[in-house]
Amino acid sequence: MPDSCCPPDHRGAIDERYGAAALAQEPCLCTAVPFDPELLRVIPEEVVSRDYGCGDPTRWVRPGNRVLDLGSGSGKNAFICSQLVGAEGSVLGLDRNLNMLDLANGACPQVASQIGYANVSFRRAEIDQLARDLDGQPLLSDACIDVVLSNCVLNLVQPTQRPQLLQEIRRVTAPGGRLAISDIICDKPVPVAMQQDPALWSGCISGAWLEAEFCAAFEDLGFRNVSLVDRQENPWQVHAGIEFRSATLIAELPCC
Repeated sequence: MPDSCCPPDHRGAIDERYGAAALAQEPCLCTAVPFDPELLRVIPEEVVSRDYGCGDPTRWVRPGNRVLDLGSGSGKNAFICSQLVGAEGSVLGLDRNLNMLDLANGACPQVASQIGYANVSFRRAEIDQLARDLDGQPLLSDACIDVVLSNCVLNLVQPTQRPQLLQEIRRVTAPGGRLAISDIICDKPVPVAMQQDPALWSGCISGAWLEAEFCAAFEDLGFRNVSLVDRQENPWQVHAGIEFRSATLIAELPCC
């Protein structure tokens, strides 16, 4: 995790950048990852092209799962999950960006028509505040989610809010539930000067989690079999001698 001296609140820069990226593709955001083209076929092209992730956490979703997608963006991952969980499962995507939510919600009828059922919804919420959405409405109760996934979003959360984010993930995960979190990790602490740069932060760089601390954070919550898969061998970017690469963290919560 970044240095103990906290950076400024970059949510304004994040909202502006991702709001624009919902309207027109920004190729430099995150790192492209291939997905099963058959799962993409039913999703509108603008949803697919305006998705910004660094991995494929959907590979750990199973039929019948109740899935929570933190920072769902354009909705691509959620719509993939909607097909994987089937009509008996459900998918909830959370995002704070209105343009992204408009894009995702606008695609719901088309995807439902293509796959034959409607099991995905999107709400406006902060991903570290899962009890209520940003309209003040009840959101998620304890132990109600089978799979929590996220794709290159946890690094955007302020360091001061990360303990609450972790606790909320733990709270909503059902016994026997799983995590599949794709994100950017780094091999050295990020200096304060880089953390203060809104372009580097909103670009999924200077908020990267220190690799060893990323796994330890979820182990401390009681998750088991925590590991990094799909870890890039070569760094995605290098800044100030720090290597930034994508990886997907998977973990399980014991049944009892």
